[in-house]
Amino acid sequence: MDVSDLLTETYDRLPDLVRAAVDGLSPDQLRRAPGPGANPVGWLVWHLTRIQDHHVADLRGEEQVWVSGDWAGRFGLPADPDDTGYGHTPQQVAAVRPESAQALVDYHLAVAARTRTFLATLTPADLDRVVDEAWDPPVTLGVRLVSVAEDDLQHVGQAAYVRGLLAPD
Repeated sequence: MDVSDLLTETYDRLPDLVRAAVDGLSPDQLRRAPGPGANPVGWLVWHLTRIQDHHVADLRGEEQVWVSGDWAGRFGLPADPDDTGYGHTPQQVAAVRPESAQALVDYHLAVAARTRTFLATLTPADLDRVVDEAWDPPVTLGVRLVSVAEDDLQHVGQAAYVRGLLAPD
């Protein structure tokens, strides 16, 4: 297995996990936090997709999926390319209002397709390219892709857990 196949295998697991986390949930359930200061399923899935969209677009030097269509409107948000949910206050979390579970799945699938296309082009040498010198040591493409996958997997696991805490409507 080469590096492109390995990364593709990792990222290709996310769409099914996203679908399982949100499938059948109403808009109210997607927005319901399990407790004060906790994040709801809809926000968690939106956030993990925003992180992947933001970071992969940056790595590709392209516009984010988020701002290239009416995705933001389906979540009740402006199409701000800098808003990934990182550092959101409880009020900002509550402002993320997915219109449906399908909106979350559709946005994630659009981002996943773009990520998959990018991963198919990678060679082992590409992974050593420095993409962020703001850190010590500087962040390479390989480290950034692992970081995004790790963040996404943690958040989709949290979404699945929160889903299990929801009382039926």
